[in-house]
Amino acid sequence: MPIRPVRANVDPVSNEPPIPDERLVVRDEDWYGRDLSGGRYARHSFLDTDWTEVTTQGAVFDECTFAGVRFNASRHAGAAFTNCTFRGCTFFDTQFSDCKLVGSLFQRSTFTLFKVSGGDWSFVGLPGADLRQATFENVRMREADLTAARLEKAILTGSDLSGAMLRGSKLSGADLRGSDLSSLDPLTVELGGAMIDLEQAAVIATALGLRVR
Repeated sequence: MPIRPVRANVDPVSNEPPIPDERLVVRDEDWYGRDLSGGRYARHSFLDTDWTEVTTQGAVFDECTFAGVRFNASRHAGAAFTNCTFRGCTFFDTQFSDCKLVGSLFQRSTFTLFKVSGGDWSFVGLPGADLRQATFENVRMREADLTAARLEKAILTGSDLSGAMLRGSKLSGADLRGSDLSSLDPLTVELGGAMIDLEQAAVIATALGLRVR
């Protein structure tokens, strides 16, 4: 039995793309405005495909690879993108509502007017991602990898960041109110001008070795 190659979202250090099954490859196609709601895709590879204004309500994508895909103005509601890899993709005015992206990895992608509301993004890999002014509201992001991510002026409210990797992230001017910051080490991130609530202030003070009374 052939040995299955290590997928990038299992080994985020590797830049080697997974070997696609040609029977499951969608390449250089224009899917502009398609409604993929309710569809199911497993181990498909979408390469250099235009997903502008695509909708995926309730669709399921498992262990899929998206490389060079344009997700501009696409809308995803109640969809699942589990253990997927997004490489070199464009997310302009893209919205995810109550979606499940557990275990997925984003590499060398761009995010502009990017908005996520609700859903489960636990174990998602976004290391070094430029998420300036992005919005994450009420999102479960347990053990998400946000190492060295740029989150200046981002909205990251009411979200579960327990166990998240935040070392080297830039959170200046970000709105963090209501989010779980228990795994944040204030000495390893940039927090200037970030908005937090009183409970979070106590958590950060404790992390700095201060006693709050």
